[in-house]
Amino acid sequence: MNVSLTELIENILIQPIDEGRKNILQPLIDFIQCKIEEKKPVNINFICTHNSRRSHFSQIWAQTASSYFNVPDVQCYSGGTEVTALFHKVAETLAAQGFTVFKISDTENPVYAIKYAEDRHPVIGFSKKYDHPFNPAGDFAAVMTCSQADDGCPFIAGADQRIPITFEDPKGSDGTSFQDQVYKERSLQIAAEMVYVFSQIKK
Repeated sequence: MNVSLTELIENILIQPIDEGRKNILQPLIDFIQCKIEEKKPVNINFICTHNSRRSHFSQIWAQTASSYFNVPDVQCYSGGTEVTALFHKVAETLAAQGFTVFKISDTENPVYAIKYAEDRHPVIGFSKKYDHPFNPAGDFAAVMTCSQADDGCPFIAGADQRIPITFEDPKGSDGTSFQDQVYKERSLQIAAEMVYVFSQIKK
């Protein structure tokens, strides 16, 4: 794993997670642990309204945390209830935190390759609906990262389990002088919680 990411995760590990958030995260821990014990693949689809910010942060940090803790056969995905674009500030924030980020296609809905380690496949980031063919059709946990998507999608076809883990939208800071700080903080919050989740898994 990239040295800067390893150092960041080591710093995250010494920071406490709020007990209320631990309770919210426990169903995801249980889902992953169950799949590991059954020796089945762990597929997680992080879903938000636009698949532009929180769902991508969650997907990328969960995939990174699973690698850091050597949790086997984990594949993380993301999707939205509608298609927009991966917001550029998400890619910039991840690059500043140690990921290697390449823009593969420069369109209205650009495609990014986001690498956390030289010897691992990159996470492919672009905005898509949660049921896009790129994502799993079944045997996955649907993690709802925003309340709008959680309320607006009462049924996710193919999901083994639906788990609400919502985060405040950093979009409200767009165009302000504190945008960089808000995106950094949201990324680090999601990183801390995904690191906590995978630190609890017994292999």
